[in-house]
Amino acid sequence: MSKITAESTAKPFVANEGKQVFKTEGLQGRLERRNPFVRLFLAIIAMVERMNLRFSKVGNPSVYDNAVFPWAEKIESEWKLIRKELDNVLVRKDDLPSFHDIAADVSSISQDHGWKTFLLTGYGIKSERNIALCPETWRIVQAIPGLKTAMFSIFEPGKHLPAHRGPYNGVLRLHLGLIVPEPRDQVAIRVGERICHWEEGKVIIFDDAYEHEAWNKTDKVRVVLFVDFVKPLRFPASLLNWLILNIALFTPYIREGYDKHRRWERKFYQDRERS
Repeated sequence: MSKITAESTAKPFVANEGKQVFKTEGLQGRLERRNPFVRLFLAIIAMVERMNLRFSKVGNPSVYDNAVFPWAEKIESEWKLIRKELDNVLVRKDDLPSFHDIAADVSSISQDHGWKTFLLTGYGIKSERNIALCPETWRIVQAIPGLKTAMFSIFEPGKHLPAHRGPYNGVLRLHLGLIVPEPRDQVAIRVGERICHWEEGKVIIFDDAYEHEAWNKTDKVRVVLFVDFVKPLRFPASLLNWLILNIALFTPYIREGYDKHRRWERKFYQDRERS
């Protein structure tokens, strides 16, 4: 396996690297559930995913050279503003939701309280109160073309996220290191055959449609800014991708997550106002 850091993605950008899988063993059944609409939607996604590979404007590597996305440098240059707002959020870290408490399907890969989140936006749904708490972070992520999701992703000490793949290859993922404990070689993410180590203030951009896993083997918290953005595609895949990403808002997966987040948000800010 090749190893890289956020500062240098080691390999130059290449059109294809490794192989994407279209299922992760043990996860697909939970995503399909028993809803016929979801099963139909996933069948369409499988077809569109193959088109996305063929019509990509940026190739299909597991991990990208940041130079492919010139705006990434601007995100890195303002990371300390994001870190300052994160520190304010972490004052109430124990009150933040575990990811699987918001997105039930995440329970396929995480069922403990070792992976917490603080959501700003997700597939068209905004958390206005969280955004108000992190206005600089929100301003900065607006520079990301095709922004779909933005949140803080918090790994507690000892957390290991097992191998899995994302639900759809029409988006790419960005991690901006905000809190990366030492020793750094004990905090990493594997994407395909590549192992990446986060660095504070540095971006890693990868395709989560490759099998990946992440771990924090230290005794301190690791936090990244977690962003999904639309993968640059040529027509007609670009049009189909736009349709998929906008239809996703109406799926049970997204709607249930929105309802759960809204309930958490209401309690979180009521408690904050009373304290």
